[in-house]
Amino acid sequence: MSEILDYTIENVKKSKAAFCRFITANDTGKNGSHQAGFYIPKCAAKLLFETPGVKGQNKDKTVKVKWQNDFTTDSRFIYYGEKTRNEYRITRFGKGFPFFEDNNVGDLLIITKETEDYYNGMILQTDEDIDSFMAYFNLSSEMTNQLISIDNVQSPDKRFDASFAEFINKYTDFPETTVMAQFARECYNQSYQISRNGICKDPDLYMLKWIESEYELFRRLEEKIYSAIYKNAFNNCQALIDFANSILNRRKSRAGKSLEHHLATVFTIANLKYEEQVVTEDNKRPDFIFPNGEAYHNLLFPAEKLVFLGAKTTCKDRWRQVLNEANRIDTKFLFTLQQGISKNQLKEMKHEHLILVVPQAYKKFFDKEYQDEIYTLSSFINFVHETQQTNPYITIP
Repeated sequence: MSEILDYTIENVKKSKAAFCRFITANDTGKNGSHQAGFYIPKCAAKLLFETPGVKGQNKDKTVKVKWQNDFTTDSRFIYYGEKTRNEYRITRFGKGFPFFEDNNVGDLLIITKETEDYYNGMILQTDEDIDSFMAYFNLSSEMTNQLISIDNVQSPDKRFDASFAEFINKYTDFPETTVMAQFARECYNQSYQISRNGICKDPDLYMLKWIESEYELFRRLEEKIYSAIYKNAFNNCQALIDFANSILNRRKSRAGKSLEHHLATVFTIANLKYEEQVVTEDNKRPDFIFPNGEAYHNLLFPAEKLVFLGAKTTCKDRWRQVLNEANRIDTKFLFTLQQGISKNQLKEMKHEHLILVVPQAYKKFFDKEYQDEIYTLSSFINFVHETQQTNPYITIP
C-alpha cells in the first residue's frame, strides 16, 4: 500500500466521523458551474455540525483541515438554508489549492473528524489506492457520498483469512489443483475487490497475487492434513523419508499445474483465443497454443500467426524441453517465475529463438543487456492480441 493510503485508512479508523465521495467536475468548476467548494450531502451533516441546519437560516464555522498529512487550510463549513437553498459545503481552501484541477475529477475525497474544529482531508488519486481503500472498508461505488461506517469493519485480510478457514474445514484430503487455484483466485479477488478490468490493466501483479494466495492456502491445508501423521513417531528412517518425499512431490506437482491454471484464467479474461495441451508432433503437448490446435494442424493457417507459450515455474535447467514441442512455430515463448538466470543461458536462449516471459517485477533480476528482450505477461498478452486482431482466420469475440 502507498503511504497516503496507509495514512488515510488509519485516520478513518480512529476518527469520530468519516466521509468519502468522488470529486466531480462541479467541485472543480471545470464544467462551467459556479459551485463553491465540496458539496456534502445531508446524510453526512453530522460530519460538519453537531446539530443539523435549520431551513431558512444559514450557519457556518471555521475549522482547520490538514490535507495529505502535509499542509493545513483554514476552511469554512457552511449550511445554506436561506431562500431556496438547502445544502452543506466545505469552502475556503486558499489560493493554489492543488485538488481543483481537471485531472482531480474522479479522485476519491476522504474527510475525517478529529475534534470539532480539526479535520483531516485526503485525496486518493490512483486506481490501486482507491480500490484498496474501498476494499478495506467494504465499500462499493454506490456507498460513497455518505458517512463511512467503521463499526465491525472487517479488513480484506480478515475476510481473506476467514474464507481460507472455511475452505480448509471442508476438506480432509487435497482437492484437485483446478479447485485450489480457482478458490485462491476468487478468494483474493473478492476479499480485495479486484475487478476483471483491474486484472486486464495489471495481469503481472495479480498473477503473482494469485500464486501467493494459492501457496498460502495449500500450506494451511497441508498442515491440517499432515499434522496428524508427523506428530506420531515413524517406525524407521525410510518411512520418514518416504513421507517427506511424498510432501515434496505433491508441492512440485501442484506448483506447475497451478501456474498453468492461473495463466489460462488471465488469457480468458484478456479475451485471447488459446488451447491448452494441444497434441503436436511426436505426441508432444505444449502448455498453450494460440489460437488453437485446429489452426496449428491446418497447414493453410499461416505459421507466423501461431503463438507458442510454455510454462515452467523454474527454467534454469528445463527451458530446452520446450524447443521441439511445436515444430511449425520457430520462435517460442516461455513463461517462468525464475528470478534470473546466467547471461550465457540467456544468450543460448536467444540463439534458439526462445523468448522469456516473466512477471514485470522479476525483470530486474535478469542481466541488463537482455532485459529489453524479455516480455512481461502484459506485453505478451498485447503481442498475442495484435497477432489475433490482424489475423483473417480468427474472429475475436
